[in-house]
Amino acid sequence: MKQFFKKTILFALVAALAVASLPFVSVSAAGAQDPSTPPQVSNERLENIWARQLRAYERMSHTDQFVAKAQKLIDRAKENGKDVSAVQAALDAFEAQVKEAHPIYESAKGIINSHQGLDSDGKVTDPEKAKETIQSMHEKLNEVREAMDGTGKVLREAIKAFREANPRPEKTSTPAGN
Repeated sequence: MKQFFKKTILFALVAALAVASLPFVSVSAAGAQDPSTPPQVSNERLENIWARQLRAYERMSHTDQFVAKAQKLIDRAKENGKDVSAVQAALDAFEAQVKEAHPIYESAKGIINSHQGLDSDGKVTDPEKAKETIQSMHEKLNEVREAMDGTGKVLREAIKAFREANPRPEKTSTPAGN
């Protein structure tokens, strides 16, 4: 049962990391427009983008807990005689990049606290200022992602390789009545 719990937690952590590394804003191509009139974005769309950015920022705040839990699982696997060197190296690299990206992450707090063009509930009060705020936040989140330098993906791949090399033992059933 402990092994199942460990694997479940590890899977949940990897899934959370995978979600955190997804792009924060989707992009799609639009048809040709008159360059004199900029495209209009609805307030609802701006509010949805802002909410996604805040969720992404919040997910990033959990990296310390993720690293601690992952380290604990690696330590347990090591105690059980498993070769965890690749996963440990990937986690160490991830943790180092988190430390480097932390000042950028912290600098985004100013954007969140001021939330110009948006009220405290995330509703648009001034569409132009809201667009500027959202663009600034988008740039900060991209800076964080660039500072992470792909270490999240490398960590996910190392965990996947570890799990493939060390599959969960299959349960053996005992015949009834013996």
